[in-house]
Amino acid sequence: MQAKKRYFILLSAGTCLVLLFYFGGLQFRAARNQSRREEHSSRNGLHHTSPDHYWPRFPDALRPFIPWDQLENEDYNVHISPRQKRDANSSVYKGKKCRMESCFDFTLCKKNGFKVYVYPQQKGEKIAESYQNILAAIEGSRFYTSDPSQACLFVLSLDTLDRDQLSPQYVHNLRSKVQSLHLWNNGRNHLIFNLYSGTWPDYTEDVGFDIGQAMLAKASISTENFRPNFDVSIPLFSKDHPRTGGEKGFLRFNTIPPLRKYMLVFKGKRYLTGIGSDTRNALYHVHNGEDVVLLTTCKHGKDWQKHKDSRCDRDNTEYEKYDYREMLHNATFCLVPRGRRLGSFRFLEALQAACVPVMLSNGWELPFSEVIDWNQAAVIGDERLLLQIPSTIRSIHQDKILALRQQTQFLWEAYFSSVEKIVLTTLEIIQDRIFKHISRNSLIWNKHPGGLFVLPQYSSYLGDFPYYYANLGLKPPSKFTAVIHAVTPLVSQSQPVLKLLVAVAKSQYCAQIIVLWNCDKPLPAKHRWPATPVPVIVIEGESKVMSSRFLPYDNIITDAVLSLDEDTVLSTTEVDFAFTVWQSFPERIVGYPARSHFWDNTKERWGYTSKWTNDYSMVLTGAAIYHKYYHYLYTHYLPASLKNMVDQLANCEDILMNFLVSAVTKLPPIKVTQKKQYKETMMGQTSRASRWADPDHFAQRQSCMNTFASWFGYMPLIHSQMRLDPVLFKDQVSILRKKYRDIERL
Repeated sequence: MQAKKRYFILLSAGTCLVLLFYFGGLQFRAARNQSRREEHSSRNGLHHTSPDHYWPRFPDALRPFIPWDQLENEDYNVHISPRQKRDANSSVYKGKKCRMESCFDFTLCKKNGFKVYVYPQQKGEKIAESYQNILAAIEGSRFYTSDPSQACLFVLSLDTLDRDQLSPQYVHNLRSKVQSLHLWNNGRNHLIFNLYSGTWPDYTEDVGFDIGQAMLAKASISTENFRPNFDVSIPLFSKDHPRTGGEKGFLRFNTIPPLRKYMLVFKGKRYLTGIGSDTRNALYHVHNGEDVVLLTTCKHGKDWQKHKDSRCDRDNTEYEKYDYREMLHNATFCLVPRGRRLGSFRFLEALQAACVPVMLSNGWELPFSEVIDWNQAAVIGDERLLLQIPSTIRSIHQDKILALRQQTQFLWEAYFSSVEKIVLTTLEIIQDRIFKHISRNSLIWNKHPGGLFVLPQYSSYLGDFPYYYANLGLKPPSKFTAVIHAVTPLVSQSQPVLKLLVAVAKSQYCAQIIVLWNCDKPLPAKHRWPATPVPVIVIEGESKVMSSRFLPYDNIITDAVLSLDEDTVLSTTEVDFAFTVWQSFPERIVGYPARSHFWDNTKERWGYTSKWTNDYSMVLTGAAIYHKYYHYLYTHYLPASLKNMVDQLANCEDILMNFLVSAVTKLPPIKVTQKKQYKETMMGQTSRASRWADPDHFAQRQSCMNTFASWFGYMPLIHSQMRLDPVLFKDQVSILRKKYRDIERL
């Protein structure tokens, strides 16, 4: 009897297993066949039906449960399942597994380097001002090419910035427009810029069309959807963000201790319902009305009164009491909570104001996180630990606060103060991925002067740049190369250029002298040049133009360059002293003839003056020492339009070099002791190469300054009243106690 029971139980269990495998197998095969049909449809560009299509639709007998924060969007959510929401979110990237190695064609970049092509604008297509600024920044950069066959990267002229369907800037039918582009190639080697994606109520990151294998330069991108080493996270910026230049940071001087009136501030909208409402709705728990001032208002949108809660009136009243700018400039920390999207305008506003950002946006891939170490400039908080924020920031030491604040200013001015800098930073990051063997390291990106001014094509060794000697524990160069710019024929042994050559060659710091022959006459014979203790190399200038004096010649074997005009009058002692000063300031221009700029209110333009005053902003390269890296930067960073202007005028090359160096260093040049008769000596030169007596010379330089300032987007020159003299200079002591005693006799 017991045996029969066991047999019956085993038979029942076996039957159940058979039925389970049978029906499970049918469902599995159906799902597999469905996936094959979907794959086949996607390959052939056909629209495939949602999996929900195969399930019968039953009448909605019971009202589905909807969370309280989505009540006002009930109509949108009744038929949207969690799975559909996930699918909508993931559909942003059909190539979610894309990386540079799998979805980028490196061969396009090998022949012509990193060149970027912008599609020509199509007739009738509207382009928002912000996207026009992005395209203008690309077209004005050294990366731009108008020939698609030379391009390594492609950028659409179709406006993809605002993909919110409720926005007036939304471009319709973008899917078909993109697919019709003959160079699209499923988005391969394409870069798409986007600030806003998704729409009410869930604000997904869907840009509304299949980006294929294109890279995204996107604001408010989540770490979940961010494809490392492929996409670029950019900051959210307003339509009023300047195209070039931009305002400087608001930190004019360091206050010790670095504490301000408010410890933590925020002023912004409070969302009563929907995504992004949780954190801002809870800020009142932390607000104390004294040093922690967190203000929100419900008064925004059309239906705010319809959804107002019991706190709205009180919040709105408190909100109106404070001025946002006053709070921003007088706060140590600025709260940056998420809004409807992960990013917020408050982020850039806090950076500029030297108010250390306190991030409360879980899952946000911070801007340029691939290269910027945000732990040096911001406090990364957690939305779930809001109540711990005040005690956390109060525990930060004052030294750390000062370092954080200084870093906000560096990052703002280096990468975020203009649309152009945001775009160029994006392109430089992509270029570093392509040419990894010469890519910038973290130190370059996070230390002054930043990644945009340090070109790794010049050298992969940090010691070859003038900005990192202290970081590497290196001493400045001990020798210099003199480069004399010659434009007049050699007809007499008493010409100033020969006297200058002899004086410079006697310097204990001179390694060699290069004479750049930009004269129309043939090179003089070797015996015409005087005998010197150092090598003298005579080379012909390229195309005989002014910019050729700043070419990165391989003949220059030292990091220090002494740039000289042929009619400059300097003694050996003056050269020695100027070089010893430069060794203490290797990133700056150090020299003798100084000039200044000013703003002419009557003409509303920049003016140029050569008056001898205690104030200056330029040191002319007719007698100046600087690092040879600036030759490379002048040649490869500045646009051809500015260099062509210099060559056509045969003027202003020294002004342009001062603009460049001041833009990089954010510092003025350094003037050293100058003999009194220098001006009279220069003005008395009868050489036809001397430009001092040219009546058009001064007017041209005025025009040059305004053209240069327009390209940079601001005036980079900085005034200074500092002049460095030798120790005991002019002191009433024995001349034997003075090292540079000859300078006083000149």
